[in-house]
Amino acid sequence: MMVRGNGIIAHGMLNLAFVLVLWSPIASAFAPLSHTSRGGRHREALDAETGGLYEVQEEMLVNRGIFEEDLMKGNGEPLEAHKPRGVGSSGGFGGKKGASSSSKAEGKAHAEVLSEDGVVRIDGVLPGKMADKLRDFVFDLQETATLEIEAGTAKQLDRFANVLLRANRSDLTIPLGPEIVTKSLQQLLWKSSVKSTMEELLGPDAVLYELSCLISDPGSQRQVVHPDNPVVQQANLLGNEPTLLTCFVALQDVDMDMGPTVWIPKTHTKDAHEYFRDETPAGEGEDSPKDRILRKSPHKLGLLRKGSCAIFDSRLLHCGSANRSKDTSRALFYFSFKNPKIGYPGNPASIRREIGDANLGLEQLSSELEQCKGKKNSPALAALAAKLK
Repeated sequence: MMVRGNGIIAHGMLNLAFVLVLWSPIASAFAPLSHTSRGGRHREALDAETGGLYEVQEEMLVNRGIFEEDLMKGNGEPLEAHKPRGVGSSGGFGGKKGASSSSKAEGKAHAEVLSEDGVVRIDGVLPGKMADKLRDFVFDLQETATLEIEAGTAKQLDRFANVLLRANRSDLTIPLGPEIVTKSLQQLLWKSSVKSTMEELLGPDAVLYELSCLISDPGSQRQVVHPDNPVVQQANLLGNEPTLLTCFVALQDVDMDMGPTVWIPKTHTKDAHEYFRDETPAGEGEDSPKDRILRKSPHKLGLLRKGSCAIFDSRLLHCGSANRSKDTSRALFYFSFKNPKIGYPGNPASIRREIGDANLGLEQLSSELEQCKGKKNSPALAALAAKLK
Protein backbone atom coordinates (compact mmCIF):
# COMPACT_ATOMS: atom_id res chain seq x y z
CA MET A 1 0.00 0.00 0.00
CA MET A 2 1.37 3.14 0.55
CA VAL A 3 2.76 3.40 3.82
CA ARG A 4 -0.38 2.75 5.68
CA GLY A 5 -1.41 3.44 9.09
CA ASN A 6 -3.55 0.91 10.58
CA GLY A 7 -1.69 -1.90 11.29
CA ILE A 8 0.39 -1.29 8.39
CA ILE A 9 2.10 1.87 7.97
CA ALA A 10 2.30 1.54 4.51
CA HIS A 11 -2.16 2.05 3.60
CA GLY A 12 -1.94 1.86 3.76
CA MET A 13 0.07 5.09 1.49
CA LEU A 14 3.33 6.64 1.35
CA ASN A 15 6.18 4.44 0.41
CA LEU A 16 8.59 3.72 3.19
CA ALA A 17 11.18 6.06 1.77
CA PHE A 18 8.72 8.96 1.96
CA VAL A 19 7.87 8.23 5.57
CA LEU A 20 11.47 8.04 6.61
CA VAL A 21 12.64 11.02 4.59
CA LEU A 22 9.84 13.41 5.51
CA TRP A 23 8.61 12.29 8.89
CA SER A 24 11.22 10.24 10.69
CA PRO A 25 14.33 11.50 12.47
CA ILE A 26 16.22 8.43 11.35
CA ALA A 27 15.95 9.27 7.65
CA SER A 28 19.63 10.07 7.23
CA ALA A 29 20.76 6.77 8.66
CA PHE A 30 19.04 4.28 6.40
CA ALA A 31 18.00 3.69 2.82
CA PRO A 32 14.47 2.56 1.88
CA LEU A 33 13.60 -1.04 2.58
CA SER A 34 12.49 -3.56 0.00
CA HIS A 35 8.80 -4.39 -0.39
CA THR A 36 7.33 -7.19 1.70
CA SER A 37 4.24 -8.01 3.66
CA ARG A 38 5.11 -10.44 6.37
CA GLY A 39 7.53 -10.68 9.28
CA GLY A 40 9.23 -13.82 10.54
CA ARG A 41 11.44 -15.47 7.96
CA HIS A 42 11.46 -12.43 5.69
CA ARG A 43 12.71 -10.19 8.50
CA GLU A 44 15.54 -12.62 9.11
CA ALA A 45 16.40 -12.56 5.40
CA LEU A 46 16.43 -8.76 5.38
CA ASP A 47 18.71 -8.66 8.39
CA ALA A 48 21.09 -11.06 6.66
CA GLU A 49 21.07 -8.98 3.47
CA THR A 50 21.58 -5.63 5.21
CA GLY A 51 23.96 -6.66 7.94
CA GLY A 52 21.30 -6.21 10.60
CA LEU A 53 20.36 -2.64 9.56
CA TYR A 54 16.72 -3.57 9.07
CA GLU A 55 16.47 -4.78 12.66
CA VAL A 56 18.11 -1.58 13.93
CA GLN A 57 15.88 0.60 11.81
CA GLU A 58 12.75 -1.24 12.89
CA GLU A 59 13.75 -0.95 16.54
CA MET A 60 14.14 2.81 16.17
CA LEU A 61 10.69 3.10 14.58
CA VAL A 62 9.17 0.95 17.31
CA ASN A 63 10.76 3.13 19.99
CA ARG A 64 9.54 6.28 18.28
CA GLY A 65 6.04 4.81 18.11
CA ILE A 66 6.11 4.07 21.85
CA PHE A 67 7.33 7.62 22.52
CA GLU A 68 4.52 9.08 20.43
CA GLU A 69 1.95 6.92 22.18
CA ASP A 70 3.10 8.38 25.49
CA LEU A 71 2.97 11.92 24.07
CA MET A 72 -0.62 11.42 22.95
CA LYS A 73 -1.83 9.62 26.06
CA GLY A 74 -5.10 10.84 27.55
CA ASN A 75 -5.99 13.02 24.58
CA GLY A 76 -8.01 10.59 22.49
CA GLU A 77 -11.63 9.58 22.23
CA PRO A 78 -13.58 7.17 20.00
CA LEU A 79 -14.47 8.29 16.50
CA GLU A 80 -18.25 8.50 16.71
CA ALA A 81 -20.58 7.66 13.85
CA HIS A 82 -21.84 10.68 11.96
CA LYS A 83 -25.63 10.75 11.85
CA PRO A 84 -26.82 13.55 9.58
CA ARG A 85 -29.81 15.49 10.79
CA GLY A 86 -32.78 16.09 8.56
CA VAL A 87 -32.14 13.21 6.15
CA GLY A 88 -33.60 9.74 6.28
CA SER A 89 -31.43 6.65 6.43
CA SER A 90 -30.37 5.40 3.01
CA GLY A 91 -30.67 1.90 4.40
CA GLY A 92 -27.14 0.63 4.08
CA PHE A 93 -28.54 -2.88 3.83
CA GLY A 94 -31.41 -1.93 1.56
CA GLY A 95 -31.99 -3.17 -1.92
CA LYS A 96 -33.01 0.02 -3.69
CA LYS A 97 -31.67 0.39 -7.19
CA GLY A 98 -28.80 2.83 -7.27
CA ALA A 99 -28.24 5.69 -4.89
CA SER A 100 -31.49 7.13 -3.58
CA SER A 101 -32.01 10.84 -3.01
CA SER A 102 -31.72 10.09 0.70
CA SER A 103 -28.38 8.39 0.19
CA LYS A 104 -27.14 11.37 -1.82
CA ALA A 105 -28.25 13.75 0.91
CA GLU A 106 -26.46 11.62 3.49
CA GLY A 107 -23.36 11.54 1.31
CA LYS A 108 -23.33 15.32 1.06
CA ALA A 109 -23.64 15.63 4.85
CA HIS A 110 -20.89 13.04 5.45
CA ALA A 111 -18.66 14.80 2.91
CA GLU A 112 -18.95 18.09 4.79
CA VAL A 113 -17.54 16.43 7.93
CA LEU A 114 -14.90 14.60 5.91
CA SER A 115 -13.78 17.82 4.25
CA GLU A 116 -13.61 19.70 7.57
CA ASP A 117 -12.12 17.03 9.86
CA GLY A 118 -10.39 14.74 7.37
CA VAL A 119 -12.26 11.66 8.63
CA VAL A 120 -15.87 10.54 9.03
CA ARG A 121 -17.38 7.34 10.41
CA ILE A 122 -20.45 5.73 8.85
CA ASP A 123 -22.07 2.75 10.57
CA GLY A 124 -23.95 -0.13 8.99
CA VAL A 125 -22.43 -0.05 5.52
CA LEU A 126 -21.88 -3.82 5.42
CA PRO A 127 -24.19 -6.45 6.99
CA GLY A 128 -22.60 -8.43 9.82
CA LYS A 129 -22.91 -11.81 8.09
CA MET A 130 -21.36 -10.42 4.92
CA ALA A 131 -18.49 -8.95 6.94
CA ASP A 132 -17.94 -12.40 8.51
CA LYS A 133 -17.82 -14.07 5.09
CA LEU A 134 -15.45 -11.45 3.73
CA ARG A 135 -13.20 -11.85 6.76
CA ASP A 136 -13.07 -15.62 6.26
CA PHE A 137 -12.30 -15.09 2.59
CA VAL A 138 -9.47 -12.66 3.41
CA PHE A 139 -7.69 -15.04 5.78
CA ASP A 140 -8.07 -17.96 3.36
CA LEU A 141 -6.63 -15.72 0.63
CA GLN A 142 -3.75 -14.71 2.88
CA GLU A 143 -2.86 -18.35 3.50
CA THR A 144 -3.10 -19.20 -0.20
CA ALA A 145 -0.99 -16.20 -1.16
CA THR A 146 1.70 -17.14 1.35
CA LEU A 147 1.87 -20.69 0.02
CA GLU A 148 2.06 -19.44 -3.58
CA ILE A 149 4.97 -17.15 -2.72
CA GLU A 150 6.80 -19.89 -0.83
CA ALA A 151 6.30 -22.25 -3.77
CA GLY A 152 7.57 -19.67 -6.23
CA THR A 153 4.32 -19.57 -8.23
CA ALA A 154 3.59 -15.95 -7.30
CA LYS A 155 5.75 -12.93 -6.56
CA GLN A 156 5.54 -11.11 -3.25
CA LEU A 157 4.29 -7.89 -4.83
CA ASP A 158 1.62 -9.75 -6.78
CA ARG A 159 -0.07 -10.60 -3.49
CA PHE A 160 1.07 -8.17 -0.77
CA ALA A 161 1.81 -4.45 -0.73
CA ASN A 162 4.54 -2.73 1.25
CA VAL A 163 4.27 -2.24 5.00
CA LEU A 164 6.34 -0.63 7.71
CA LEU A 165 7.07 -2.65 10.85
CA ARG A 166 6.47 -5.89 9.01
CA ALA A 167 6.27 -8.25 11.96
CA ASN A 168 2.71 -9.49 12.44
CA ARG A 169 1.31 -7.17 9.74
CA SER A 170 0.30 -7.57 6.13
CA ASP A 171 -1.39 -5.58 3.39
CA LEU A 172 -3.12 -8.19 1.25
CA THR A 173 -4.25 -6.99 -2.18
CA ILE A 174 -7.74 -8.19 -3.09
CA PRO A 175 -8.79 -9.62 -6.47
CA LEU A 176 -11.97 -8.72 -8.29
CA GLY A 177 -14.13 -11.68 -9.28
CA PRO A 178 -14.81 -13.74 -6.12
CA GLU A 179 -18.50 -13.64 -5.22
CA ILE A 180 -18.03 -12.27 -1.70
CA VAL A 181 -15.84 -9.43 -3.00
CA THR A 182 -18.44 -8.52 -5.63
CA LYS A 183 -21.32 -8.63 -3.15
CA SER A 184 -19.39 -6.57 -0.61
CA LEU A 185 -18.51 -3.91 -3.17
CA GLN A 186 -22.11 -3.86 -4.36
CA GLN A 187 -23.20 -3.18 -0.81
CA LEU A 188 -20.60 -0.49 -0.25
CA LEU A 189 -20.64 1.32 -3.60
CA TRP A 190 -24.23 0.76 -4.71
CA LYS A 191 -26.44 0.39 -1.65
CA SER A 192 -24.81 2.57 1.02
CA SER A 193 -23.86 6.24 1.22
CA VAL A 194 -20.14 5.50 0.83
CA LYS A 195 -20.19 6.13 -2.92
CA SER A 196 -22.15 9.37 -2.65
CA THR A 197 -19.80 10.60 0.10
CA MET A 198 -16.70 10.04 -2.02
CA GLU A 199 -18.39 11.31 -5.16
CA GLU A 200 -19.32 14.56 -3.46
CA LEU A 201 -15.62 15.41 -3.01
CA LEU A 202 -13.94 13.61 -5.93
CA GLY A 203 -16.66 13.46 -8.59
CA PRO A 204 -18.01 10.44 -10.52
CA ASP A 205 -14.76 9.94 -12.46
CA ALA A 206 -12.62 9.34 -9.36
CA VAL A 207 -10.26 6.44 -10.11
CA LEU A 208 -10.04 3.22 -8.09
CA TYR A 209 -6.50 3.42 -6.73
CA GLU A 210 -6.41 0.75 -4.02
CA LEU A 211 -8.24 -2.46 -3.19
CA SER A 212 -6.73 -4.38 -0.30
CA CYS A 213 -7.03 -5.55 3.30
CA LEU A 214 -4.90 -4.48 6.24
CA ILE A 215 -4.27 -7.28 8.72
CA SER A 216 -2.76 -6.60 12.13
CA ASP A 217 -2.01 -9.72 14.15
CA PRO A 218 -1.40 -9.91 17.92
CA GLY A 219 2.07 -8.58 18.67
CA SER A 220 2.12 -5.94 15.94
CA GLN A 221 3.72 -2.72 17.17
CA ARG A 222 2.36 0.81 17.09
CA GLN A 223 3.30 2.78 14.01
CA VAL A 224 4.72 6.27 13.95
CA VAL A 225 2.22 8.99 13.07
CA HIS A 226 2.26 9.77 9.35
CA PRO A 227 0.14 10.86 6.39
CA ASP A 228 -0.31 8.45 3.51
CA ASN A 229 0.07 11.24 0.99
CA PRO A 230 1.75 14.65 0.94
CA VAL A 231 -0.28 17.79 0.38
CA VAL A 232 -0.05 18.27 -3.38
CA GLN A 233 -0.09 21.84 -4.67
CA GLN A 234 -1.52 21.81 -8.20
CA ALA A 235 -3.13 24.59 -10.16
CA ASN A 236 -6.13 22.45 -11.12
CA LEU A 237 -6.97 21.58 -7.51
CA LEU A 238 -9.30 23.97 -5.71
CA GLY A 239 -8.38 25.02 -2.17
CA ASN A 240 -7.74 21.98 -0.01
CA GLU A 241 -9.33 19.59 -2.50
CA PRO A 242 -8.43 15.97 -1.62
CA THR A 243 -6.12 13.90 -3.76
CA LEU A 244 -7.15 10.51 -2.37
CA LEU A 245 -9.93 9.21 -0.14
CA THR A 246 -9.70 5.85 1.61
CA CYS A 247 -12.52 3.79 3.10
CA PHE A 248 -11.66 1.33 5.90
CA VAL A 249 -14.35 -1.25 6.60
CA ALA A 250 -14.11 -3.20 9.87
CA LEU A 251 -14.56 -6.95 9.37
CA GLN A 252 -14.96 -7.45 13.12
CA ASP A 253 -15.57 -5.21 16.11
CA VAL A 254 -12.36 -3.29 16.87
CA ASP A 255 -11.54 -2.75 20.54
CA MET A 256 -8.57 -1.01 22.18
CA ASP A 257 -6.55 -4.20 22.55
CA MET A 258 -6.73 -4.86 18.80
CA GLY A 259 -4.90 -1.67 17.86
CA PRO A 260 -7.41 0.78 16.40
CA THR A 261 -6.38 3.37 13.87
CA VAL A 262 -5.57 6.77 15.37
CA TRP A 263 -6.48 9.92 13.40
CA ILE A 264 -5.61 13.53 14.23
CA PRO A 265 -8.49 15.60 12.80
CA LYS A 266 -7.88 18.71 10.70
CA THR A 267 -4.25 17.84 9.93
CA HIS A 268 -4.79 17.25 6.19
CA THR A 269 -3.51 20.73 5.31
CA LYS A 270 -0.30 22.25 4.04
CA ASP A 271 0.25 24.20 7.26
CA ALA A 272 -0.23 21.12 9.44
CA HIS A 273 2.24 19.12 7.35
CA GLU A 274 4.87 21.83 7.51
CA TYR A 275 4.43 22.06 11.26
CA PHE A 276 4.64 18.28 11.57
CA ARG A 277 7.89 18.11 9.62
CA ASP A 278 9.64 20.51 11.98
CA GLU A 279 11.53 18.35 14.49
CA THR A 280 13.66 21.14 15.97
CA PRO A 281 12.90 21.80 19.67
CA ALA A 282 12.02 25.41 20.48
CA GLY A 283 14.51 25.29 23.37
CA GLU A 284 16.22 22.97 25.77
CA GLY A 285 13.74 20.55 27.28
CA GLU A 286 10.93 21.79 25.03
CA ASP A 287 8.91 19.92 22.41
CA SER A 288 9.58 20.29 18.73
CA PRO A 289 6.63 21.57 16.66
CA LYS A 290 6.10 17.96 15.54
CA ASP A 291 5.94 16.64 19.09
CA ARG A 292 3.81 19.57 20.17
CA ILE A 293 1.15 18.78 17.60
CA LEU A 294 1.12 15.17 18.84
CA ARG A 295 0.91 16.19 22.49
CA LYS A 296 -1.67 18.96 22.14
CA SER A 297 -3.97 17.80 19.34
CA PRO A 298 -7.05 15.74 20.24
CA HIS A 299 -7.17 12.50 18.30
CA LYS A 300 -9.83 9.99 17.32
CA LEU A 301 -9.71 6.22 17.82
CA GLY A 302 -11.08 3.84 15.20
CA LEU A 303 -13.09 1.67 17.59
CA LEU A 304 -15.31 0.55 14.74
CA ARG A 305 -18.15 -1.91 14.93
CA LYS A 306 -18.22 -4.81 12.50
CA GLY A 307 -19.62 -3.57 9.19
CA SER A 308 -18.97 0.11 9.92
CA CYS A 309 -16.45 2.22 8.04
CA ALA A 310 -14.22 5.25 8.35
CA ILE A 311 -13.55 7.32 5.25
CA PHE A 312 -10.52 9.56 5.54
CA ASP A 313 -8.43 11.98 3.54
CA SER A 314 -5.11 10.23 2.93
CA ARG A 315 -3.21 13.41 3.85
CA LEU A 316 -4.56 13.23 7.41
CA LEU A 317 -2.00 12.42 10.12
CA HIS A 318 -2.74 8.97 11.52
CA CYS A 319 -1.21 5.68 12.61
CA GLY A 320 -2.08 2.11 13.44
CA SER A 321 -1.75 1.34 17.13
CA ALA A 322 -0.36 -1.86 18.63
CA ASN A 323 -2.40 -5.05 18.62
CA ARG A 324 -2.07 -6.23 22.23
CA SER A 325 -4.89 -8.76 22.12
CA LYS A 326 -4.17 -12.39 22.95
CA ASP A 327 -5.52 -14.04 19.84
CA THR A 328 -7.53 -11.69 17.63
CA SER A 329 -6.28 -10.26 14.35
CA ARG A 330 -7.76 -7.01 13.13
CA ALA A 331 -8.78 -6.98 9.47
CA LEU A 332 -9.77 -3.79 7.65
CA PHE A 333 -11.01 -4.22 4.09
CA TYR A 334 -10.30 -1.02 2.21
CA PHE A 335 -10.38 0.79 -1.08
CA SER A 336 -9.17 4.21 -2.18
CA PHE A 337 -10.32 6.50 -4.96
CA LYS A 338 -8.03 9.11 -6.51
CA ASN A 339 -8.92 12.58 -7.67
CA PRO A 340 -9.15 12.34 -11.51
CA LYS A 341 -7.49 15.77 -11.85
CA ILE A 342 -4.10 14.46 -10.72
CA GLY A 343 -1.69 11.79 -11.82
CA TYR A 344 0.57 10.17 -9.25
CA PRO A 345 -0.66 11.17 -5.77
CA GLY A 346 2.67 10.66 -4.01
CA ASN A 347 2.47 7.03 -2.92
CA PRO A 348 2.41 3.61 -4.56
CA ALA A 349 -0.98 1.90 -4.65
CA SER A 350 -2.01 -1.24 -2.79
CA ILE A 351 -3.82 -2.96 -5.61
CA ARG A 352 -3.41 -5.85 -8.03
CA ARG A 353 -1.55 -4.44 -11.02
CA GLU A 354 -4.15 -5.52 -13.56
CA ILE A 355 -6.94 -3.81 -11.60
CA GLY A 356 -4.94 -0.63 -11.20
CA ASP A 357 -4.11 -0.56 -14.92
CA ALA A 358 -7.84 -0.69 -15.74
CA ASN A 359 -8.34 2.83 -14.27
CA LEU A 360 -11.88 2.06 -13.13
CA GLY A 361 -13.92 5.16 -12.38
CA LEU A 362 -16.21 5.39 -9.35
CA GLU A 363 -19.40 5.65 -11.41
CA GLN A 364 -18.11 3.09 -13.89
CA LEU A 365 -17.36 0.51 -11.19
CA SER A 366 -20.69 1.15 -9.50
CA SER A 367 -22.48 0.60 -12.83
CA GLU A 368 -20.59 -2.64 -13.46
CA LEU A 369 -21.46 -3.87 -9.97
CA GLU A 370 -25.13 -3.14 -10.64
CA GLN A 371 -24.96 -5.52 -13.59
CA CYS A 372 -23.63 -8.41 -11.47
CA LYS A 373 -26.36 -10.98 -10.83
CA GLY A 374 -26.05 -13.83 -8.35
CA LYS A 375 -22.67 -15.49 -8.82
CA LYS A 376 -22.14 -13.90 -12.24
CA ASN A 377 -20.03 -10.79 -12.67
CA SER A 378 -20.66 -8.23 -15.37
CA PRO A 379 -18.86 -9.04 -18.66
CA ALA A 380 -16.33 -6.27 -18.06
CA LEU A 381 -15.52 -7.33 -14.48
CA ALA A 382 -15.38 -10.99 -15.50
CA ALA A 383 -12.89 -10.13 -18.26
CA LEU A 384 -10.78 -8.13 -15.82
CA ALA A 385 -10.86 -10.93 -13.23
CA ALA A 386 -9.66 -13.37 -15.89
CA LYS A 387 -6.53 -11.28 -16.43
CA LEU A 388 -5.41 -11.47 -12.79
CA LYS A 389 -2.26 -13.45 -12.12
